[in-house]
Amino acid sequence: MAIDVSREALEADLGSGVSLIDPLRNHRWDRFVNSHPYGWITHLSGWKRVLDNNFPHMCGYYLALTAPGGGIKAALPIYAVRSWLTGRRLVSIPFATLCDPLVSEPSEMEILCDAVLRLAEHLEIPRIEIRTAQAPHLLDRERFRTDCGLKHHFIRLSRDPEEVRMRFHRSCVRQRILRAERSGLNIIRGRRERDLMDFYLLHRGMRRKKGLPPQPYALVKSLWQTFSGQGLAELLLCRKGAETIAGVLLFNYKGRVSIEYSAMNTDHISCSPLHFLLWNIIKDACRAGYQRFDFGQTKEQNKSLMDFKSHWGTEILDLPHFLYPSDSELSPPIYDRSLARKALHYLCNKAPDTALAYLGEFCYRHMG
Repeated sequence: MAIDVSREALEADLGSGVSLIDPLRNHRWDRFVNSHPYGWITHLSGWKRVLDNNFPHMCGYYLALTAPGGGIKAALPIYAVRSWLTGRRLVSIPFATLCDPLVSEPSEMEILCDAVLRLAEHLEIPRIEIRTAQAPHLLDRERFRTDCGLKHHFIRLSRDPEEVRMRFHRSCVRQRILRAERSGLNIIRGRRERDLMDFYLLHRGMRRKKGLPPQPYALVKSLWQTFSGQGLAELLLCRKGAETIAGVLLFNYKGRVSIEYSAMNTDHISCSPLHFLLWNIIKDACRAGYQRFDFGQTKEQNKSLMDFKSHWGTEILDLPHFLYPSDSELSPPIYDRSLARKALHYLCNKAPDTALAYLGEFCYRHMG
């Protein structure tokens, strides 16, 4: 359990020019995120509200480097994650598919890293994890150990959807799209909680087949309600007749459309409902003037998912995680160990629906 340290005591020792900001009270924060080139939905105050409401084992510290006039120059949101099962650590940012430190140059990153190390010392937290997408070149690789096991797939969009479509793999994607378009599928925008539940049940079923704990329904609902209300999230469902057979929860912000969660009923795989959904989202994104379509993150060893995303003509980038201390012998969290992964895989495969829901809630109370 982290030590209770007052805000004043922390700010006094974070370093010159570094202060703590509460994004839920300070309106400068979201304006700063919106203006910063690395700013993404996971940096916004709404993300903090979702985490605060769903994960009491986390406490967010938003470190800001302020300019002489009082504006925010650079920032690093980081969360203390406290768990008797997986240990104590500082994470930037929990459950974020994509995120970066909001910095522009190495000197800003160095100041904020020094502040994070002081914060960890105050809270008696032994591990730090800083996740990156576009900013890995700004971190000191000698101070941190780097884990590049996650990859990011994305497509550069254009105003002409057909130009994008020609980059897709012919047999793996384009032919599946044609098949889907002849299968009597239709797409609706989810607006009711019943629509969200239809999607979630599909999503939970897919997680079961993969041997993974499902995200808690309360988390998915909170993300949807928080960001759809701001016009930054959308739930799209693919139906065949009256049956929902696939769905995606996507984010759209600052020229990018990103798939956050997806799901499909594999009994209908022959009519390729997920291909149908993704192609229609890509078409709409092109016509609306978005520049990028993100497929999210993928573990490098997940070859089938890596191949699926690559067939869409994607570019692939590393998503380095910077870990402190740099000593590679530091024990990983328990859920990363091989035996624990195998046991969890077995339980998720075999558990009945009610038990699977409880298992997901248990796991996510100890993750981040």
